[in-house]
Amino acid sequence: MTEKQKRFADEYIIDLNATRAYKAAYPSVKKDEAAAACASKLLRNTKVKKYVDEQLKKINDRKIAKAQEVMQYLSKVMRGEEKEEVPILCGDGCQELVKKDIGAKDRIKAAELLGKRYNLFTDNVKLEGTAAVQIIDDIGGTDNAETK
Repeated sequence: MTEKQKRFADEYIIDLNATRAYKAAYPSVKKDEAAAACASKLLRNTKVKKYVDEQLKKINDRKIAKAQEVMQYLSKVMRGEEKEEVPILCGDGCQELVKKDIGAKDRIKAAELLGKRYNLFTDNVKLEGTAAVQIIDDIGGTDNAETK
């Protein structure tokens, strides 16, 4: 991949605007139509596409919490180790942020979510085994309408 192609890809990742990215990487191109056509072609280039996909995956991986991270956070909330910021109005009309303990309702909710994760609250009884199904056709006789 060339340096300009990399610049295009990096610019494209910012806002996914291919025309703008192409004009930033190739400043000699002034017309939007030409930039759009060339950008579309460049996005089909396997090296550029692979680079863009890898970079977007890295961005998404950093932004999305993993299951372990969520469980750790819920555990901290449940134990009261996390604080929340609450705005407090001062006497002169200004606002100040103060850290306070998380309330009981939020701690209970965190405990509930953890309990659901570990199936602590299931009332269902698991039954396992094998059973044979037998269908008995005990409807006897014939229909009077058919015999007449």
